Amino acid sequence: MRLSELEAVVESLLFISGEAVPLGAIAQTIEMDKATAKAIIHTLADKYENEKRGVRIVEFEGSYQMCTASECFEYIRNMYKSPNRQGLTQSLLETLAIIAYKQPITRAQIEEIRGVSAEHAVSKLVEKKLVCEVGRMDSPGKPIMFGTTNEFLRYFGFKSVLELPALDEAPQAEEGACAEP
Repeated sequence: MRLSELEAVVESLLFISGEAVPLGAIAQTIEMDKATAKAIIHTLADKYENEKRGVRIVEFEGSYQMCTASECFEYIRNMYKSPNRQGLTQSLLETLAIIAYKQPITRAQIEEIRGVSAEHAVSKLVEKKLVCEVGRMDSPGKPIMFGTTNEFLRYFGFKSVLELPALDEAPQAEEGACAEP
């Protein structure tokens, strides 16, 4: 099969899937090794980017998905007359940050860190598909453990949770800021 034909097959696989497709599945389908499949995907992604096409191929932890180009968002929203995507409240952002950096984590552990109930925040994040149940802790009551999703990665533009910014262990007080005696 010629390169252009392989690109067409990969393009159609990503288009029809609607979700992230693991590299291994793409390689197996086109009967090529993973390195070759990855090169084909990156060639396609570069073409879309360089030609300023309306779609992009994005990578999420070793899987690839076809998405609309961000610069087309306003036009798409206008066509479908959908309301603006609601942002995340401070409470949801704090809870999401805790989950992202401490995952897997239970709701009780989140509450211990935040000092307030996390039930509403966690359920809202699950509803928005930014976090999900990743298992149960092996302790009495078997509490649910939560982690981030691929939607979280898409929402914040990460390929992997390994791209999260590093946390400073001991933040320094800014000059002129109030300090505890």
